[in-house]
Amino acid sequence: MTYAIVATGGKQLRVEPGRFYDIERLPVEAEQQVTLDQVLFINNDGESLVGQPLVEGATVTGTIISHLRGRKVIIYKMKPKKKTRKKQGHRQELTRLMIDSIQLNGKAIAGEATVATPKAKAEAVATVDDTETDNASVEEETVLVVAPEEAVAETVVAEEVVEAAAPVTVEASVAETEADDDNDDEVEIVNTVETADDVEDEADDDGDDD
Repeated sequence: MTYAIVATGGKQLRVEPGRFYDIERLPVEAEQQVTLDQVLFINNDGESLVGQPLVEGATVTGTIISHLRGRKVIIYKMKPKKKTRKKQGHRQELTRLMIDSIQLNGKAIAGEATVATPKAKAEAVATVDDTETDNASVEEETVLVVAPEEAVAETVVAEEVVEAAAPVTVEASVAETEADDDNDDEVEIVNTVETADDVEDEADDDGDDD
């Protein structure tokens, strides 16, 4: 890991390439490049360079992203028993700086060897956006093509299920009808037997009367 400690805005800050930091407001327009030459310390993969007080030939290059204001701080002053109250708010003016590279004696030891210009960065962002849009369009077209086939497949499967279930229903109805007919025949046979027994009983009764 390579990092540096720089002094800016009356503060010391540890910075690494590829990250952005909020520092005190710099009088530079957005998307412009700045070079910080007050480098106090550099750590290059375990090799340390300590400045006395600055590291000779060391610079840190960055790009201004935007200017903003920090969080609001409330300053409240009072004097007891004096009816003195004073409330004031403050928001610090800040600059968001993206660190591009750390250079030593004109050679980049970390980050981009050649810092891209704002125009090149804008073109790169536009290229990425166009690529994402094209990918999204391809995905939408794929969905539109696949969706009708899935719908047709579901319809065919539903029709097969209905056709397969229809004969089973008819066979079940026929079986129920045959079962009802068998039950009716059994009832008639039982009634016939009972009628023959009644006739014999009546004949016996007539014989006894004689």
